[in-house]
Amino acid sequence: MLEGMISTADVARAAARIEGRVRRTPVFADDGVWFKLEQLQHTGSFKARGAFNRILVAGEQTGVVTASGGNAGLAVAHAAREFGLPARVYVPATAPAVKVAKLRQLGAAVELVGEKYADAYDAAVKAAADSGALFCHAYDQPDICAGQGTLGLELLEQTGGLDTVLVAVGGGGLLAGVAAAVEGR
Repeated sequence: MLEGMISTADVARAAARIEGRVRRTPVFADDGVWFKLEQLQHTGSFKARGAFNRILVAGEQTGVVTASGGNAGLAVAHAAREFGLPARVYVPATAPAVKVAKLRQLGAAVELVGEKYADAYDAAVKAAADSGALFCHAYDQPDICAGQGTLGLELLEQTGGLDTVLVAVGGGGLLAGVAAAVEGR
């Protein structure tokens, strides 16, 4: 469960913090519907926004640890590499080989643990606690959500405002961040 609520101000601070570290992705309109093209973001998803924000908020670190089935791990590995930090990514043994190869290309140490994401997650939490490395959750930390929510601020700036915003939901971090970004606008 998310450790605390985030606000529009949290998302605005995250946007300032990660500026220049993530891409301002374009929007595309078709028949009155706007699409934010986050597949053009570093590592191919919005997850880089949260990873950069989490690491920047935490300050000086000796390394980062995450559990992922793919995109969150790629984002954390990319951000860690940009800061010169070692990254350890725990993935289930069932993770796609292409994702594991990409993680390694980004310099992450990849640990294949168990058959389910929950197994990899438990191992990652323990490894972070044991080593003192920063744990980056895929979606369930305020700094991650605020970073991911910067997508919403960009969307509003690029479109001039919207009546309705639809957000894909996996774990809910993007939805929480975008909801905070667009609240009251």
